[in-house]
Amino acid sequence: MKQPSIYTTQFWLLCVSNFLFSASFQMMLPELPDYLSAMGGQAYIGWIIALFTLTAGLSRPFSGKLTDNIGRVPLMVFGSLVCCLCSLVYPFVHLVGAFLWLRLIHGMSTGTKPTATAAYVADIIPADRRGEATGMLGIFTATGMSLGPTIGSYLTLWFNINVMFYTSSALALLSILILFNLQETLQDRKPFGLHLFKVGWQDVFEPRVTSVFIVMLLVAFSSGVVVTLAPDLSKALQVGNKGIFFTIYTVASLVIRVFASKTSDIYGRVPVLIASSSVLMIGMAFLGYYQTPLGFWVAAILFGVASGLSSPALTAWAVDLSNETHRGRALATMYIALEAGIGIGAWWSGWYYAGQLKNMAFTFYVSAFLALISLLYLAWYQHKTRRVMA
Repeated sequence: MKQPSIYTTQFWLLCVSNFLFSASFQMMLPELPDYLSAMGGQAYIGWIIALFTLTAGLSRPFSGKLTDNIGRVPLMVFGSLVCCLCSLVYPFVHLVGAFLWLRLIHGMSTGTKPTATAAYVADIIPADRRGEATGMLGIFTATGMSLGPTIGSYLTLWFNINVMFYTSSALALLSILILFNLQETLQDRKPFGLHLFKVGWQDVFEPRVTSVFIVMLLVAFSSGVVVTLAPDLSKALQVGNKGIFFTIYTVASLVIRVFASKTSDIYGRVPVLIASSSVLMIGMAFLGYYQTPLGFWVAAILFGVASGLSSPALTAWAVDLSNETHRGRALATMYIALEAGIGIGAWWSGWYYAGQLKNMAFTFYVSAFLALISLLYLAWYQHKTRRVMA
């Protein structure tokens, strides 16, 4: 008997909105280090990502609670709106302190929209096909993240950086317009009130997804390191467009999602995550050891493959382990680990690197070591689970 399609009009609208949203905030990443350096803020390039992810992480408990109370769509709209408005402000910021404050505010965009998006997908997709659906959504997200940096760098080269910022804002606005066509999936909605901003520890951390939190924290560190240092490594290797590394790894992520989106539904979340942690470990070690154009491209591909395998598997695993009434909280917990890992990786690598190319390799080796810790933890978890089930 043929299974009914899980890809409804609502799902495709969500995918397109995610594509525009991810392209919007990702397109500026390759150009921001030079933009900040031109203001005299070379010493703060690690804070470009760290501050963004700090606010994103702090927003998660609130976004999880609001998603579970007032609905998925309002939070998605809010996240895209923050992205739209912040992109409009960048051209008017010329002081290091003001720039860092803007990055802090901009982080609320990814602190809200992804949480609500993941909860929306969990609402409309059957449990046995969540990995597949999350993978398909990830294809659109990865495509936006792939095209965004390259387009952003070309807009800066052909026109100027302000044109790139305004384009980023326009994409976020289109994302909002699409969201207005989505039907809300939360059944028991509550009216918005300031009391919803009162959060306790139970709103910050969902203990059911502790394993997801640990793995996400360990593997996300590499993302923070890569996003912070890849532009400078591109310049040192005379690669050219500083967004090419981002494009290659997100294209690799896109390809692996196309061919392996159902993998975690078939073989299980943990085996797929063991494979992704192994690939990530190799990719980061490769990037540290072979700092040549060829090594650069190979590492970008391996990083993308690891990301394409781990992202849908971790999201599906978090939903699997969560209580249905607290999906937003569970997903927010996972995203807190994501933001914390990226933020710590970005801040630490920027601090340790300090503009000295000779310091860069060690940051990639540390990333590889943390991926190894993730691999060992997952192997232990799988062994423990099999013993309990035996």
